[in-house]
Amino acid sequence: MSDNTVKMNNFVSAVIVSAGNSSRMGGINKQFLEINDIPVIAHTISVFEKSDLIDEIVVVTRECDIEEIKNIVSQYGFKKVSRVVKGGETRQLSVYNGVVATKEKADFVAIHDGARPLVTEKLISDTLFKAFQFGAAATGVKVKDTVKQVDDNDTIVATPDRAYLRFIQTPQIFNKSLYLNAVNTVENSKDFTDDCMLIEAFGKTVKFVDGDYENIKITTPEDVELALNYLNKRRDTYA
Repeated sequence: MSDNTVKMNNFVSAVIVSAGNSSRMGGINKQFLEINDIPVIAHTISVFEKSDLIDEIVVVTRECDIEEIKNIVSQYGFKKVSRVVKGGETRQLSVYNGVVATKEKADFVAIHDGARPLVTEKLISDTLFKAFQFGAAATGVKVKDTVKQVDDNDTIVATPDRAYLRFIQTPQIFNKSLYLNAVNTVENSKDFTDDCMLIEAFGKTVKFVDGDYENIKITTPEDVELALNYLNKRRDTYA
């Protein structure tokens, strides 16, 4: 069965999570910071909007930001955004709110950080087709530095082999029924800080997809400048 046939048989909803409190930004909402005069969240939504593999987009945000997000959706003419919903007290609660807000016919949910505006359509498609095949997939990059494990006394106790270590990013894509079954089955499921952890705790396999070191998450003011440099480099490359 070809990739196109697989896609035709699956409805895919993107859940873009932007409900954090931006504590490392000094309280400034990173979603509304501008890169090349465009808000971070608009950059992010735009990539999913352009992807032929994404059928709808649900944005999850703080209650106080819902109207601003809706204004951005209207301003930039995003047609795939079906709903903007309130986030929860934890990341998993926010993700859950987004997943249950997707259309009932959704087969797969592509969960992505709103503050990762440098995601690419290729990264979305690579991760999505792996999820079609195995039910769950996440993108990330290989660890470049040596990692040490320490104990409570800051004593180094182990050196994991970095050949098997990965920094996990988003999108993380799951069969929707699998995700909801895991939420309803795994104890304390809504306290997990990573979506893959939920599926792992449910006893299911998550496949890794080689990602992009430029797919950074905007968490500090320095990241904004880095993202600008990456975007300008891409523009120069394809000019």
